[in-house]
Amino acid sequence: MRKRKKDGKGYMDVTKRAKVGTGKLHKYKRGELNKGGIINKYDRVKFNQQSAKYQMASKQAARAEALLQEEAGFIEADEGESTCEVTQYDIANAVDITSAQKFFELKLDKFGPYRVDYSRNGRFMLMGGAKGHVAAFDWQTKNLMCEINVMETVKDVKWLHQETMFAAAQKQWLYIYDNQGVELHCIDVMNNILKMEFLPYHFLLATSSSYGRLTYLDVSIGKRVSCINTNHGRLDVMCQNPSNAIIHLGHSGGTVTLWSPNSQKPLVKMLCHGVGTRAIAVDNSGNFMATAGIDRTLKIWDLRTYKALHSYKVSAGPGSLAFSQRGLLAAGMGNIVEVYRDITKSQITAPYMMHSLSSPVANVQYCPYEDVLGVGHAEGFSSLLIPGSGEPNFDALEANPYQSKKQRQQAEVNMLLEKIQPEMITLDSRDVGKVDVKTLQEQIAEREKIIYLKPEKIEFTPRKRMKGKSKTGNLLRRVEIVKGRQLREEVQSISKQKEKLAKMLQAENTDGAAEVKEEKPFNVFDRFKRKEQA
Repeated sequence: MRKRKKDGKGYMDVTKRAKVGTGKLHKYKRGELNKGGIINKYDRVKFNQQSAKYQMASKQAARAEALLQEEAGFIEADEGESTCEVTQYDIANAVDITSAQKFFELKLDKFGPYRVDYSRNGRFMLMGGAKGHVAAFDWQTKNLMCEINVMETVKDVKWLHQETMFAAAQKQWLYIYDNQGVELHCIDVMNNILKMEFLPYHFLLATSSSYGRLTYLDVSIGKRVSCINTNHGRLDVMCQNPSNAIIHLGHSGGTVTLWSPNSQKPLVKMLCHGVGTRAIAVDNSGNFMATAGIDRTLKIWDLRTYKALHSYKVSAGPGSLAFSQRGLLAAGMGNIVEVYRDITKSQITAPYMMHSLSSPVANVQYCPYEDVLGVGHAEGFSSLLIPGSGEPNFDALEANPYQSKKQRQQAEVNMLLEKIQPEMITLDSRDVGKVDVKTLQEQIAEREKIIYLKPEKIEFTPRKRMKGKSKTGNLLRRVEIVKGRQLREEVQSISKQKEKLAKMLQAENTDGAAEVKEEKPFNVFDRFKRKEQA
């Protein structure tokens, strides 16, 4: 299609794609391929095709940036003023109606204090009161999904992989409910749960108990993967590292331990405070950790070096910490919520925002893809506006707030297909994309061992018999018979292993064209079968 220019001089082709700047291409560059494996012209053609795919992917990603119209922004104070003096009512009056509706409070003074959790796409919210009140709803449209009273203490609530199921840690056992409030499962092997964390890419629900046990439950198959006795007493301080799925636990001695389901001992043990640890939070990059102690100390740690970056003395010991997608840190101290900006980058002197509540704070959590901070307290729930806290643009293939029922079902299938096994949880998140060199070398060594396999030396000492049967000739004859029989069996076993290995190598060389068929034992009726044509 061609379109005439305004001045009427010639035409311009509007079907051509706009050029992409080198800066944007470098931003989305996916690295360079290794040219060391090029031997012949076929390898060169394959290399050029792969390079073209990489370049096209980077160009498409750079062009897609033009579609991301939303931008993150913070409140900027004038000279002589401070942003922490701006109240929530001032922000609600200054923003549009849609954003102002995200600032609200729920007065629920009979069943608190409340624990709060948002779904991965930031659309749905789950509340759990300590006196048994549990509710789930779409917090933007205020449409209630379910509301029940379990008639016993609720210590924590957590959404699972989708907004169709959630877990509730009740007085004695762990319960699984659907989004209509119907009880699906009662996990009686996990009791006295205090805190929970869900690992979405592994389908693991990690729980900590008052007995000092850290338990992992695979919700896709309903099986307990690991149960670790930490030997650190009551575990009421817990968080996860979103980058590598490592669980962080805080203890009464001021230490913080890092755990994986593959080890019965802590991967890392850090002495963060001289007194007990009250709260922990890890940012989305997985590089920084915030800890709070009983001595009113707030510390920022670099998890790459395990060293403290900054230390602050606050007005009260924070009982709850949370990092936003943009790196803002929220701290609940008594009945005050303080938000800190750029706390991991430099030493700060004042909070970014501050809000006072009518009751003590029990739990703070940021809503994904929204500039909203959810605060659960003794008299209900408060939704606060924190400009610049959420990621402005979402990836619909990762978490879609506007997904339909069909899209949600398809996303659930894709998540199950892309599920990461618990054995791959390590401190280094890059290990998931690496080749297991050790296992590969072991397989090569095993193949070589089979190729050069030789029969072992057979030693046999016959037992002496009575009545003249233990003569020298008879003993030697029996030794030869036994050795010959064992040698034949071992040679047959070695030959079968070598034949199987040869077929496997042949199948690998032909890129799977020739499939390796398992040898079936010979049957007397096989002679009636037709012979396979070559």
